[in-house]
Amino acid sequence: MITPARSDLRALFGFGVAGNFAGHLEQAGEAADFVNVSPVAAEAPKGIFPWYAPGDTGFLGTFPVASDRIRLPASDEPLNLQIEPEAGVIFAVGYDEGGAPRSLTPAALGAFNDCSIRRAGATKISHKKNWGAASKGLASDLFPIASLDADGPTRTFRLACFLRRGGRTAAYGIDSPLTGYSYYGDTLTGWIVDRLNHQAGAPGTPLEDVGALLRAAGSPSRVLVGIGATRYTALGESTYLRPGDESIVIVYDSAAAGPDAVEAAVVAGEEDRLAAASVLRQRVVTTRDVPCPTPPVRRAPHEG
Repeated sequence: MITPARSDLRALFGFGVAGNFAGHLEQAGEAADFVNVSPVAAEAPKGIFPWYAPGDTGFLGTFPVASDRIRLPASDEPLNLQIEPEAGVIFAVGYDEGGAPRSLTPAALGAFNDCSIRRAGATKISHKKNWGAASKGLASDLFPIASLDADGPTRTFRLACFLRRGGRTAAYGIDSPLTGYSYYGDTLTGWIVDRLNHQAGAPGTPLEDVGALLRAAGSPSRVLVGIGATRYTALGESTYLRPGDESIVIVYDSAAAGPDAVEAAVVAGEEDRLAAASVLRQRVVTTRDVPCPTPPVRRAPHEG
């Protein structure tokens, strides 16, 4: 396993893939947001969205990744926050002579929480994703990888998610193989490169010109991508986070431990003892617990 330094993570441009696992958007109540988006193919994800752009002067410039906590934003209204269990992948980016992205080479993979506010009326996906420090999660320990090929080193990897509340632990996401993503491997990386070059974003859609944001951030050599959230259990679909909860997302090699063994370890509070696993455990805290300012949500100048 490898442990990236926090300073290195701050240099990574961060974005996500929307709709890369069948049924998730419908469970999250967000399928209608994409009514004006035409995917490149029926089975393709809906698009990509930014959640961190180093140097951005708006809310996207706040580094949101933490490995130990999720901080609830300050609000006088009820907050509908859900864990979004994903595989997070660090890619090296190759650019052509004109500065356009031309390749993505995987370098590391681990548990990622693309935590989201189910915020009615948000015009862009990013407005539900980065509300300040500790609004995202990445495991401290990641698998070093050189390929996402379905027959490669991640072929036996799976993704699980649990909620620990009041002394009880239950599955929040459906334990799923990484190869169950709609797009994976070269198909996924090729599609992401295409979206970085051709997704313009437009009024009436939740998408933005992520490629333009990447260029504005100085065309960084590495990016961190949440490649899509899996389906929820009935509990996950209906349960929002509260202070004191623990969110647990695990990417693990099922050749070392199967789904039943992983669940048993988490229920026993022994998830850190799992072999061949990237474990992200975050306690849900309030602004009083972590005194960090929350940038206002606003429409950035680059949006359609």
